[in-house]
Amino acid sequence: MIQISFKSRIALNYIVITGLLIFAVFFSIYYIVKHSVYQHIDENITIEVKNHLNEITVKDNQIILTDKEEWNEREHRAVDVNPVFVMFLDANKKVLEKSPNLKTQSLIFHDSVENFELFDTKISNNILRQVQVPVIMNSKKVGYLIIAMSLTYSRVLLDNLFDILVFTFPLILVLLFFIARFFAGRSIKPINSIINTSRTITRNNLKTRITLPTTKDELYILSQTINNLLDRLEDALEREKQFASDASHELRTPLTVIKGTLEVLIRKSRDKKEYEDKINFCVREVDNLNILVDQLLLLARFENQRKNILSESVYLNGLILDVLTLNSSKIKSKKIAVKVDAEEAYFINSDNYLIVTIFRNVISNAIKYSHNNGQVSILLYKENGKTICKILDNGIGIDKEDLEVIFNPFFRSKASDHPEIKGIGLGLSIVKRLSELLHIDFKIDSKIGEGTTVTLTFVDDLEVPTYLNEAN
Repeated sequence: MIQISFKSRIALNYIVITGLLIFAVFFSIYYIVKHSVYQHIDENITIEVKNHLNEITVKDNQIILTDKEEWNEREHRAVDVNPVFVMFLDANKKVLEKSPNLKTQSLIFHDSVENFELFDTKISNNILRQVQVPVIMNSKKVGYLIIAMSLTYSRVLLDNLFDILVFTFPLILVLLFFIARFFAGRSIKPINSIINTSRTITRNNLKTRITLPTTKDELYILSQTINNLLDRLEDALEREKQFASDASHELRTPLTVIKGTLEVLIRKSRDKKEYEDKINFCVREVDNLNILVDQLLLLARFENQRKNILSESVYLNGLILDVLTLNSSKIKSKKIAVKVDAEEAYFINSDNYLIVTIFRNVISNAIKYSHNNGQVSILLYKENGKTICKILDNGIGIDKEDLEVIFNPFFRSKASDHPEIKGIGLGLSIVKRLSELLHIDFKIDSKIGEGTTVTLTFVDDLEVPTYLNEAN
């Protein structure tokens, strides 16, 4: 298949439509001119019929011109000025009289043509417009009057007009094609600019942007859309680079610690207690490394592709109690008072595993960043038809300027001020990603020294089973 340029396709589409319109116009012009010519000739023939019928009489069933001499003289004068041919026939269709301009020729009577019907015929090389009229006297047909007018010059005019239209039609189309192609090229010039600019954009050069056209048309919207796409790509690649850099650093740190500890162990013999301490330390670091890898894999899974969500009934009350049970040792060691306030059973329609992951991270953070003898409150309630869960602590809190960046992977607010609190800074990033995936409204408010409040608003509520309401 022949490949043609975009501007040529635009020009061709324009020419097809324009060609049809020009054809319709040319056809109309030719038809109107032809109709006008024939109408004028037919009117003249009709006048001639009336005039000649008024110039005859009938005697003994024979057609006689009232003033033959004058008729002949007039017909002679009219030969070159008005080429009208006249012929009288008797009832047997024999020629009685004919105009001098016929000379030795005679008009042909056509039996197949109706009386008074105008039609085209030929005599020698002349094209004629002819009519056959019966001559009636006293309700008796006594003969015929045939009048014809030359169509030769009119047909020459029509043929010339036809040739001109046929000749100019393709010329006009070709001319219009190049004109349309020229203007199409100018119209799509911004597209060429977009193409040329796009070719210069690579993975290592995402700063370049397409210049927006001055006219806010479709090309302006296209350029703006591509620029927005490039902004998102640049942001995604920057996050990917930052993520890879942070992940490699976070993975290298525990591995370095484990390696250093093992190297110390093999330098000299040590007692059993020292071996156990170092080995247990390495085991804890391996556990931390496993947690880090699990969180990295979880974050990468939802960063690169949407997981198939398994929607099911999730019982929030029971889920929260399970998460608190998992953190019971930390709660006891820090002597934290945990208060769960839920007036009824709350169900939502969502992915149970992902909801558990969200609550584990949020509740774990609330416990981790609470002071000893602190308090964590978990509230479940309905508002405007939506289930809302609030998790509040009175811990160390987060700086106001850090609230905008706490969702970035590996970011930890004022981590150096609290070295006793361990973490890798992926929890809130995972919670944010999963909340967006499950269409959960996730909000966090915090003040330094006062604590943090996390609000989760669920929209996919389910009807609570009767037996659970009765139990509550």
